[in-house]
Amino acid sequence: MSIVTLLPFIVLIGAMFLMTRSAKKKQQAAAQMRNEMQPGTGVRTIGGMYATVKEIHEDTVLLEVAPSVHAIYAKNAIGAVLPDEEYNRILDGADPVSHDEPVVPDDASSLTGATAADAPETGDKADKIDLGKDETPAEPAAAADEPAAEEAAKADSDTAKSDAEPAKDDKKAGGADAK
Repeated sequence: MSIVTLLPFIVLIGAMFLMTRSAKKKQQAAAQMRNEMQPGTGVRTIGGMYATVKEIHEDTVLLEVAPSVHAIYAKNAIGAVLPDEEYNRILDGADPVSHDEPVVPDDASSLTGATAADAPETGDKADKIDLGKDETPAEPAAAADEPAAEEAAKADSDTAKSDAEPAKDDKKAGGADAK
């Protein structure tokens, strides 16, 4: 056999080796993270639940999911061990404000240089723009003119029929529009 026929098999075996190697590294990192857990640290389970570690056993972990509420989980169910700052931020629901980031204003007046006194009024005090619409309801007028609307529709259909008849005659005679 030549090397050309063996080349696809060699590439396939090499790819499988690289994939299993990276998976083993991830498993080792996860196992090391779980072994470094200590009571009092915050964790996130693979189901997305946040809890505090109370006791660590050989294959299980006792977690406090709420004050005085404990649950036993397998060590493999721990998805991440969280730093104290992040765990406290998640539990408190507070998002720390960074003073390095610019603050976006609620309105554009501060971006244009206008002061609060120069700013246009908003809400009920603002001038209303007339878009040319009548404030009268359209339904009563339509109900009153219903017979007139039907007559106009009949007249339009009669006109369309009379316009269509010469076109049919041209097509039958082989006129310019026939092709």
